[in-house]
Amino acid sequence: MPYYPGNKPDPSGEKQRKTAAAVKRNRLLRLSAAVLLFLLVLYGAIRLSLYQSELNDSKKTAAELRQIQNQEEIKAESADYPVPKETVTAAAVSSVPAAAPIPSPDTFSDRLAAVAYPDNPERRVSERFLELRKKGKYIIGWLSFDEVDEAVCQKDNTYFLNHDAIGKRNSNGAIFLDSGVSLMTRPYTLCLYGHNMKSGNMFGRLRKYKESEYFYKHRMISFDSIYEDGQYAVFAVMEMETVPGTARWYDLWSLATDSYTKREEAIRTLEKRSLISGVLDVRADDQILLLVTCLDGNTERLVVAARRLRDNETANTLTLRQEQ
Repeated sequence: MPYYPGNKPDPSGEKQRKTAAAVKRNRLLRLSAAVLLFLLVLYGAIRLSLYQSELNDSKKTAAELRQIQNQEEIKAESADYPVPKETVTAAAVSSVPAAAPIPSPDTFSDRLAAVAYPDNPERRVSERFLELRKKGKYIIGWLSFDEVDEAVCQKDNTYFLNHDAIGKRNSNGAIFLDSGVSLMTRPYTLCLYGHNMKSGNMFGRLRKYKESEYFYKHRMISFDSIYEDGQYAVFAVMEMETVPGTARWYDLWSLATDSYTKREEAIRTLEKRSLISGVLDVRADDQILLLVTCLDGNTERLVVAARRLRDNETANTLTLRQEQ
């Protein structure tokens, strides 16, 4: 009988044992892979459930605060009442005395002087914010544009990354004013931060400002602080890096300088870097509102910049930039 290597006798059974061991290993590998896949699916389901739960909690908190906001607005429109005075210790860096308005051109100084709130020099807190602060003691403002209608807080620059406006832990966070901005006098620059949530919550809708149609349709933004109400018109949308020396780096705090000349330069740079060419006239002595959120990279930011409407200016009568 001829010899075929595949049919070689195996009296010890070693080949069968190796085959059985290999089959067992493969079964264990398949079982391990199935268990790992199950755990990953389970983890994803738990994370999705927690995400949805926190999103629902965030929206519930916003709805509760919105109800207070709306009730107090109705009361304010239907009746006059004395407004008690309150100092916001969370926002105050130091006690800054009220100063005169910006000098006239014939006495122009390069320094932007601190200015008291024109209609509220004694810094009286409106009734609606007194009520809102009973729910969230760090609430200092209210922001509205498109479908965003949220309380704005101020404490430090980390707390509201993972806490909502009433202090409950939540990964959606809250919209908050930079801790370096003092409200003791009217700030020339207000810088608000919020998460870029995929659900559109918080600042998840800011990315839409990169679209020209959305830019012009939703260019009016309302931001009321505890001391005054305000309407703002968007004039620039910029993507930037926070790391100095990189190609898209922009010094956001150059807009917070008290130098008229340097602030003018910072505004012109912001306009040139804007993804959409705006035609709104913006001066160094205008109050600017910055809405800032993260992009894909840890050091990338999207900035939507708006300026406060001037006296006797409306959404339909915006002052346009004069071409030179």
